[in-house]
Amino acid sequence: MARLPRLSLPGYPHHVIQRGNNRQAIFSSPADYQTLLDLIEESAKKSGVAIHAYVLMVNHFHLLVTPETADSLPRMMQAVGRRYVRCFNDSHGRSGTLWEGRYRSTLIQAETYLLACMAYMDLNPVRAGLVSEARDYPWSSHGHYAGLRNDKLVTPHPLFWGLGNTPFAREAIYADIVRAGVPAEQQAALTESTLGGWALGDAAFVAELQKRIERRVVKTQVGRPPRKPAGI
Repeated sequence: MARLPRLSLPGYPHHVIQRGNNRQAIFSSPADYQTLLDLIEESAKKSGVAIHAYVLMVNHFHLLVTPETADSLPRMMQAVGRRYVRCFNDSHGRSGTLWEGRYRSTLIQAETYLLACMAYMDLNPVRAGLVSEARDYPWSSHGHYAGLRNDKLVTPHPLFWGLGNTPFAREAIYADIVRAGVPAEQQAALTESTLGGWALGDAAFVAELQKRIERRVVKTQVGRPPRKPAGI
């Protein structure tokens, strides 16, 4: 079966996941993490992609982005993927592939899932047991949103700006969101929709999206639809 083309529409936030081949490490030193961040920053500017949030894990990374055009995200990810593999292989005396196939991505409904997606990404290192608090992990955008540092890679989404009228108010409210955590069902939805390439949002969002895109935007149910009871 031919794989579906990715969902990529300008102006919508997209959740992106890129994994290492066979779950192998894609970083071996702090310099590797910084190299990838530098490549993302450079390619995002050239391709017209706003980076709202990121987290770099040992064997994969997540991005939350908004592309300016339909091909902005593919161009950025292709450039980052190729150049990082070349840098990583040269630095560590290896050859061959590094990625588990192509990157996975989909677009999400900002009002419902954007802040949850940010918190989900920030808490990845905590769930993995790498740190006890999101603020302690150096390779994510959480430090920027917590007021710990100014990250020039990050472009906050308007929904973040809407959290409060001052930097302190926004940081405090966002810290509360992260502290509260992301429900298991939302975590699963964010992961599965991105890996499957299915849009994530409510029924009205999905219906409006489907009008703009020829390919299916949500997974169809397998089997026959349930039979309606008599009299309905």
